[in-house]
Amino acid sequence: MAELKNCPKCNAIFNYNGLRDVCPKCHKEEEDLFEVVYRFLRQRENRAASIDRITEVTGASAGLLHKWVRKRRLHPAQFPGLGYPCDNCGTLIIQGKICKSCTDNIRNDLDKHEANIEFREAVANSNKKTYLSSRDK
Repeated sequence: MAELKNCPKCNAIFNYNGLRDVCPKCHKEEEDLFEVVYRFLRQRENRAASIDRITEVTGASAGLLHKWVRKRRLHPAQFPGLGYPCDNCGTLIIQGKICKSCTDNIRNDLDKHEANIEFREAVANSNKKTYLSSRDK
């Protein structure tokens, strides 16, 4: 079911149906800009252009380029200078939400947490009683 939203670009009210995050007028402008960017990238000498270079030449914002890569409208396999920022650290990536480094850090933290839980359970379940001597106090 559609709901009324304000366009984040022009603040116009539009029916949001979950497919487009901007009003029809801004969507048309984005599509026209996409065509300009795509024509620029299709030229052999521009295929490896960086996001900064594409922004400079076409006028498309970096955020819009990131959005198109995220939605797979522009493919980093064809245009190696493209990507979008990792949700955690901001490193340019070409798939997923977080980069490999952040994924590894999260995985290591989870492994340490699980090891701590297992250790606490092992200590709690052990039948050995600990006695303190007068030297331990």
